[in-house]
Amino acid sequence: MAAAETHKVIIYGGKGALGSKCVQYFKSKNWWVASIDLHANEEANSNVTVKMTDSFNEQANQVTADVDELLRGEKVDAILCVAGGWAGGNAKAKVMYKNADLMWKQSMWTSTISSHLATKHLKHGGLLTLAGAKASLGSTPGMIGYGMAKAAVHQLCQSLGEANSGLPAKVTAVAILPVTLDTPMNRKSMPDADFSSWTPLEYIAELFYKWALGEDRPASGSLVQLITTEGKTKATAI
Repeated sequence: MAAAETHKVIIYGGKGALGSKCVQYFKSKNWWVASIDLHANEEANSNVTVKMTDSFNEQANQVTADVDELLRGEKVDAILCVAGGWAGGNAKAKVMYKNADLMWKQSMWTSTISSHLATKHLKHGGLLTLAGAKASLGSTPGMIGYGMAKAAVHQLCQSLGEANSGLPAKVTAVAILPVTLDTPMNRKSMPDADFSSWTPLEYIAELFYKWALGEDRPASGSLVQLITTEGKTKATAI
């Protein structure tokens, strides 16, 4: 009797808080996991290390070439882009340019590269997830760089859901829109916050896993809000 085929996932941002949780979760389900990040995740089966550069074209070409070399024509079931971060600053802030540049690199660069990787390496019927933000559905005067970057991710996801997007047949592209993730860093920086309204990382990892298996997937191009109230999270496509 033939052995079952190994499921495979690429996690962009696999060394961050959410990425590490996703690596752990998919590994616990016996998936082959590759992490893309500035530093290696020792729990992943394979790693692609991103080289620091101020050139998007240079970074995109480096990551693309390294993933090509890693997979050597093999297809994966899912690509999860969970890279990102947060930085504030209004239009007058001294750090406006610096923070906006950082947000674009962390969110727009990674999402764009992940989308192109999906056109080459996702199986038919595969899953691509991007990391948006509920805050970017409206104005963000105190965090303009962040708001612009996440709004761009939303537009990218919606574009990928349309015909002729370049994705393989029946691939589903979804962007999650959380409010606040329950990470150690967030707890440290906001110790007096209401943690019961923060979305657990385990919930997101499990949600991605179900979607990767084809369970309860939203329509391709969907923006999915993650709203947590009194410790219970609900995912709602908008």
